Formats: sequence, C-alpha cells, structure tokens
Amino acid sequence: MGILWNLAAFIIVLGILITVHEFGHFWVARRCGIYVERFSIGFGKAIWRKVDKHGTEFVIAWIPLGGYVKMLDERVAEVAPERRHLAFNNKTVGQRAAVVAAGPIANFLLAIVAYWIVFMIGVPALKPIIADIRPNSIAEQAKLTPGMELKSVAGIETPDQNAVRLALVSKIGAKEVSFVVSEPNSLSESENILNLQQWNFDPEKQDPILSLGIMPVGARLDSKIIEVTEGSAAEKAGLQAGDRIVKVDGQPIDTWHPFTYFVRQSPNKVLALLVERNGSSLMLNITPTAVALKDGTEVGQVGAQLQILPPEEQYLIMQQYNPFSALYEASDKTWQLMGLTVKMIGKLVVGDVKLTNLSGPVSIAKGAGMSADSGFIYYLMFMALISVNLGIINLFPLPVLDGGHLLFLVIEKIKGGPVSERVQDFCYRIGIMALMLLMGLALFNDFSRL
Repeated sequence: MGILWNLAAFIIVLGILITVHEFGHFWVARRCGIYVERFSIGFGKAIWRKVDKHGTEFVIAWIPLGGYVKMLDERVAEVAPERRHLAFNNKTVGQRAAVVAAGPIANFLLAIVAYWIVFMIGVPALKPIIADIRPNSIAEQAKLTPGMELKSVAGIETPDQNAVRLALVSKIGAKEVSFVVSEPNSLSESENILNLQQWNFDPEKQDPILSLGIMPVGARLDSKIIEVTEGSAAEKAGLQAGDRIVKVDGQPIDTWHPFTYFVRQSPNKVLALLVERNGSSLMLNITPTAVALKDGTEVGQVGAQLQILPPEEQYLIMQQYNPFSALYEASDKTWQLMGLTVKMIGKLVVGDVKLTNLSGPVSIAKGAGMSADSGFIYYLMFMALISVNLGIINLFPLPVLDGGHLLFLVIEKIKGGPVSERVQDFCYRIGIMALMLLMGLALFNDFSRL
C-alpha cells in the first residue's frame, strides 16, 4: 500500500509539473503566432486525445515521465509556403527564446502560487530556539547556549527552524558562518561566528542544525516505552510497553536522546537500566544489538519505540498572511529556493557536496508520499520545491534541455546566423549521454538508499 501511495502522489505531482511546464511553452508559442501541432503530457501510446478549433492535438499518453509541445518547424518537416510564417524557425530570436524560457518560468510561477496558497492557509512552524547544546560541539565552541534564539544565519533572517536549515545547507563548503542570536527575555542581539572547518555534514543522513551540536526546541521523545519489537534486545531484557526509563548505568534519563546516545555507543555491551513500572522501580540489564552502518561502523539498537510528546505551545508559530503579504512571502521563498538550488548544483560540481546526494524518481516518489501523508499544506510545499528544481534543471546549458536551446539562440544572436545542424546534432548526442549518465547515477543512489 505504501508503494502504491507513493506512486500515486508522485504521478499527481509530476503530472501537474509537466502540464504547467509544457503549458508555458504552448501559451507563449500561441502568443507569438506559432502553430502548435501537438500538446502531449506523457510519452508513448495515447490514452486520451482531443483536437481543438485551431487544429492542435491535445494528448495524454501512457508514460507519465515527461511531455512535449510539437510546433510547426521547417527543420522537422516540409511546410507549405502559405504557412511558413507560422513556423517556429521563422520567428525572431527573441520570440523563440521567449517560447523556450516559458517552460521553466511557468515552473517558478507554479511554486509561487503553491507557496501563496500555503501562506494564506497558514503553516505551523517552530521557533529557532536552542533547547540544548552537545558537549565539545561546534556550537559549544562558538559559545552558543540553551535558550538563545537564532535571529539570522549568514545574513539571512530565520523566523523558524526550516529557515535555519536552508541557510545552513547553503553554507556547505564554507569555512565559517555567522549566527545572530538573542538571549532569553532580552531584546539585545549578538553575533557568534561558528568555525565550520571541522563540520562533517552529510545532507543525506543528518539534520544541519543537529550536526552543529544544536538541539532545537520541538517534538520530544518521552522516556516512556509504547511498543517493544518481538525478538528484540528490549524484549529479551524484559522491557514492556508502559515502562519508563529512569536511569542508564546510574545516570538519570528524562528524554530519549541521552538514552539513544548510550544505546548507539554500546553495541553488544551490557547496560543497567532503572525502570519504573506501575509505580514500582526495578533493575534490568539490556544488551543492545550491534547493527552495521554503510561505512562499516557498528551502533547499538534495542527495538523499543517511545512516546512522542508534541512541542510546547510557546515554541509554535503560525505563518499565516493576508493575500498580498502571502504573495510577497511566496515570491521571496521561491527566490530563496532558486538561489539555494543553484548553489547546491555549484557545490556538486566543485565537490563540496557528494554525488551520492543526487536523488532520482524513487526518492522523489518517496518524498511525495511522505508529504501527502503529512497533509495538503506539506504536499503543496513539496510540489513547490520540486517545481523550482525542475525549472532550474531545465535551464542547464545541455542541448536536450531548454537551457541548451537558449544557448544556441544566444550564439545565433551573436554570430548573426543559426548554429549549423551538424554541430547541433553532435551537441544533442553529447547532451543525451550526459543526461542519461546523471539519471543513471540518480537511480543508483535511489536504490542504494533502499
């Protein structure tokens, strides 16, 4: 059921993104007086088709992994003399560039609309307040302390924790980052510089805030057990649902995080637990099972699920705006994501971000399903994120993408004539090979994560 749900959520998002992208090309082509022969969502055999009064065939095909707008073009087929003025190739460089750029622009506009709806409905968020600092961490070295609120990161305002995460991700590869913070119950602000030279952050596995040694306020895991996995170390030790962990090896436990630390650091080692059960205390010994990670290191695991406590209301904020303010916030959010996407692509190129972080359709489908599970707001936010990524990727200067077509048009404008078909054909072949290589790598990464 999970796979089918993810697939359905993925197809819906992909269908919307493709339709909007291709409609951008279609709408501008019509405005430029170009005859559109076909508007297709998907590839392969048609499931549904309809011809409008202009003679354009609208198609929905079986393979929902893309789409295309087929325009009248003398380079593709012979065109009658009386219809040559309707052909794409006979339009000005500016008109052709507008048609090509309209697809990615439509994706950016879709992201703005999605975020506009999100900000009008309202999205809950958590204040960027520090709950705890891990000893000997980057955050502790920068003299950050519990209770501080993060006002900005690297000059970017951070009204909530997700804004902090986005700002931190953009600093991958940097030597340092500045935090502007405020003390509890104080209006004064101060700047703290965090040294990132020892920051070993893996975007695939870690939360950027936690990776600095900062434990932000938020949902908490209580020390009360709600489920014990059959055959697990927890069951063998005699732990039961309803038990509360009080101490581990004599050290008090009031949240799951310290206990998790003890467990992960103690594979195949005996831990002494003080447990509270039905008002009585008892001692139990537990030996965490050793589990090997991909890098070969072993961590402990006990097979017990704990009760999740909701965030305290004082730390929750509702980001909700009137239509005009929501439009501004949506535009700003989309612009930030565009900048972050470009930065991350640059970091992939120079090696600051590993190629293993590249995601393909399997990961996107999983993300679609998870966001749909979380609710309509989060599904819209996920769609906006993917729409921005799709728009940016389509602007890559690869001949098979919109960016490649724009590059050829720029060259044509400069040299006063089109790039030769032989050169274009060669570049298309190289572009297809590069795109297939990237898709193959993304799919490999997807299946490696399963």
